[in-house]
Amino acid sequence: MAKLKIYLFRHGETHYNKNKIFTGWKDSKLTKKGIRQAQTISKKLKNKQIDVAFQTKLSRSKDTLEYVLKYHHETREIITANGMIERSYGDLEGKSHVLAIKKYGKKKFDSWHRGWNQRPPHGESFKMVEKRVKIFIKELTAFMKKEKVNVAISAHGNSIRLFRKIMENASIKETCEWFIPYDKVFTYTIDT
Repeated sequence: MAKLKIYLFRHGETHYNKNKIFTGWKDSKLTKKGIRQAQTISKKLKNKQIDVAFQTKLSRSKDTLEYVLKYHHETREIITANGMIERSYGDLEGKSHVLAIKKYGKKKFDSWHRGWNQRPPHGESFKMVEKRVKIFIKELTAFMKKEKVNVAISAHGNSIRLFRKIMENASIKETCEWFIPYDKVFTYTIDT
């Protein structure tokens, strides 16, 4: 039985991340620190086999993956998979955390920021993101088994949060409390 690997990582820090601005589906470029974090991920994965890579349509995902793939001439395909795109913050996107707290209050901010069922106006809750990540995982594992490939996924804090919940069978409480680091690789094994 072959053991296939998933290497999952978060994009490097962006200007919005640094300035505590809700990013969601908006684009924000990597900071200098974010570039260093992407380089750290690339070094951690340097000696791993990556046959296929996944990114989202957002530049921070693509730019981080580009650093990683500098060491991987064996990668035969890059797939854009928006099932792993960041959580939508709806009307909060592009607004600072401070302004959101001022406008809606700290209690509402906290429930939107780290609550399970609570969704910001016109945005997604963690529960909603989990549904699309679950579909992505099902399709991903079927693809990996069929093609016999190891994959790398350049994703986002909140999509990784739900990917981890599913793959690690974590509780809702744990999932909501996690901070997803910018320079860590989460590795999962898929049996064929």
